[in-house]
Formats: sequence, structure tokens, C-alpha cells
Amino acid sequence: MKKLLLAIAIGSLSLTSFAQGKDLKVAIDPTYEPFTFKTADGTPTGFDVDIANALCTELKRKCVFVEQVWDSMIPGLMARKYDVIISSMSITADRLKQVDFSDKYYNTPSRVVVKKDVPFSGPASIKGKNIGVLKGSTQEKYAMAELKPAGVNVVAYEAQDQVYLDIRSGRLDGTVADILEVGGGFLSKPEGKDYTLVGPELFIPKYFGTGAGVALRKGQGTLKNDISAAIKTIRGNGVYKTINDKYFKFDVYGS
Repeated sequence: MKKLLLAIAIGSLSLTSFAQGKDLKVAIDPTYEPFTFKTADGTPTGFDVDIANALCTELKRKCVFVEQVWDSMIPGLMARKYDVIISSMSITADRLKQVDFSDKYYNTPSRVVVKKDVPFSGPASIKGKNIGVLKGSTQEKYAMAELKPAGVNVVAYEAQDQVYLDIRSGRLDGTVADILEVGGGFLSKPEGKDYTLVGPELFIPKYFGTGAGVALRKGQGTLKNDISAAIKTIRGNGVYKTINDKYFKFDVYGS
């Protein structure tokens, strides 16, 4: 009997160790600097990637990153190509109809970006301008609802870096983007020197949701709770602040 109980205990321990050590496949769109991008040697990096690795440490699992085009993120999750999405995906009412989210891990606003010499006083003031947005993003949702009715030509792209390439080539007049992403990915670079943020900070929940969270398939309540708990842990033990300060000058967690 003792041998049987010992065998069961060892078996249970092995199963626990296996579950904790199991890879966590994490979807990312590596075209969203400074949140998710690649180093010169092709290694995924950025705020989202560092947060994902910190969460995996708490979960005692190994993050394995899977690159995915933004517009296919949720379909890929539903098709079980990966376990979670940790790629600046905002928690919105529409997305919650398809997937679950952990608690938020950051919340920053979006804004409109145009040339410095363009007088901006609202959507109508850029009537006829070509504004590029990331396809399937909250920024696209905002632009289609608020800018397009005012006569702005909204053009959707598969990746945000493609938007910047077309602004640089003259095919676009600007974009709507997260203020930190557009700062790191465009405005701080030589090609962005003639452009600027205009209008108010856009926190409108019906378009932009309530912050970025970890997306996962419905029915994974335990994993969802574990990830939310891990977010709380790294917020409390200083790990989050270390990652935050590596990329930003203020706490992007938000209120």
C-alpha cells in the first residue's frame, strides 16, 4: 500500500511539474515598436515581450512566441495556433464576445498624427486627407466611425510599420495610433520629424476599450485567473516597474 501511495504521489508530482513547465505559446505582432518588435538578429523584444516573459516566470512556464498578422490574431487563437495573445490587444466589448481577457496590464491613449503644418481642429479639418490605420485595430474602429463620416479617407494596413512607410512615401497624410507606439515607431525617427500629435487624447471606451489585456479562449478560467494574479504579482514586486522604466518615462499601467 505504501509503495502504491508513493507511486501515486510521484506521479502527481510529475504531472504538476509537467503542467508548470509546459510551453505557453504567445501570439505577437512584431511590428509595433516599442511594445513588440524585433532586434537586428530577428529576436522578438519590446514591452509586451518582456511582460509576457515575466508572466511566464510567475506561471512557471516557458513563453514561445508565435508571429501573427494583427487582423488574424483572434482567428488564430480560436484555431488553437497559440494559447494566448500578449500583443497590446485592447479589452473591448466586441472582442469580449469572442475571447476572454485577463486583467489589464497597461492602458495608454491614442491620438491623430498629421504634418505639423496641417491646421487641426477636429475630424472635419482633415477632410480629404488619407489617414492610415492598422487593420482590425481599435484605431481603425475609431477612424471609421469618427473620421470617415467627416470626409477623411481611411486606409487600413496589415501592419503599423506599413503605415509609416506610406506616410514617408507621401501616399498617406497621417495616422491614428497609440501615442507611445507612434512615438517610438515613427515620431522619434528622422522620417517623423515633420509630423506631430494633434487633437485630444483618445480614451473613448466604445472604441478603445479599457486597456490592454492578455487574450485567451473562453473556458480557460484557471489560466485567466492565474495570468491576472501574475500581473498583480509583478506589479507588486517591482518587476513591472523595471520593465516599464526600460521603455517609458511614466507608468503606462494607467488609472
